[in-house]
Amino acid sequence: MARRKHCYSGIGGQAVLEGVMMKNKDKYAVAVRRPDGGITVDVESYQGILAGSRIKELPFIRGVFNFVDSLILGTRCLNYSASFCEEEEEPGSAGGEKLMTVLVTCISIVLAVGIFIVLPYYLSSLLNGWLRNQSLVTIIEGVVRILIFILYVCGISIMKDIRRLYRYHGAEHKCINCIERGRPLTVDNAMRSSRLHKRCGTSFIFFVFLVSIVLFFFIKVENPAARVGLRILLMPVVAGISYEIIRLAGRSDNILVRLVSAPGMAVQRMTTKEPDKEMVETAIAAVEAVFDWKKYLADHFGYEADEDRNQEDREEIPADARS
Repeated sequence: MARRKHCYSGIGGQAVLEGVMMKNKDKYAVAVRRPDGGITVDVESYQGILAGSRIKELPFIRGVFNFVDSLILGTRCLNYSASFCEEEEEPGSAGGEKLMTVLVTCISIVLAVGIFIVLPYYLSSLLNGWLRNQSLVTIIEGVVRILIFILYVCGISIMKDIRRLYRYHGAEHKCINCIERGRPLTVDNAMRSSRLHKRCGTSFIFFVFLVSIVLFFFIKVENPAARVGLRILLMPVVAGISYEIIRLAGRSDNILVRLVSAPGMAVQRMTTKEPDKEMVETAIAAVEAVFDWKKYLADHFGYEADEDRNQEDREEIPADARS
């Protein structure tokens, strides 16, 4: 079997406090580096809202549910990892934890709407007295939205915990890239893999911004409140389209897909940082709890993981992809 350069694995994840969450289908694992240096791995199942419904499989609609599920699961995993950072964890009921997850998710959505939809619209509307071209104002609104996001990412990176979170984010990507490039999942192989990945949530957010510019361009309503309302109502549509784009990006490597993915990959340079070997080891623990990468390599790349691949056909990773 001819060796492939890249193959979609289906696994995804996110960085958490001092660890990584990896998800494969309905199963996910959170691996956290404990203060004593050990690694705790918690494996659970999450089917998401409307589990089993065919609605969640429909193109463009599935992206909305996937986005909401990602918010809920991401908050749950962050709460779990945060418990290892507390000096004394207070016991809480499962119902209380679920309620807190829902509340945090709702608050996050409201804040995101305010910061990334209402605020850019308000700032760009200040130009209405100088610019008569409403289409140009809409484009400026989109640019302002992107600038706010970039400033937000740069601003929170000042925090020590966020900088470590970005490094675990890099470890997550390195493990997935290592597998999808056909390498055995070892610490050394993962460390030499790229920390950037086309299916990253950062790229998804950037696609949301780009798609919103196009859709909002066609909103021709005079009433300011109606404009804001339509922007909010269109967000599920924007999320659905953006999901299909990033889903395609994760399964294709042609030149057009690379060009479309380039802006999001560039922003990932800010939201991912180079991890150390212990961080990668933690990410590997999360992967192996939910994904049989040895079987995957045998099925998709045609060789057994026991083979020594470190010296065979090494794929050079550009320096700019590592830093």
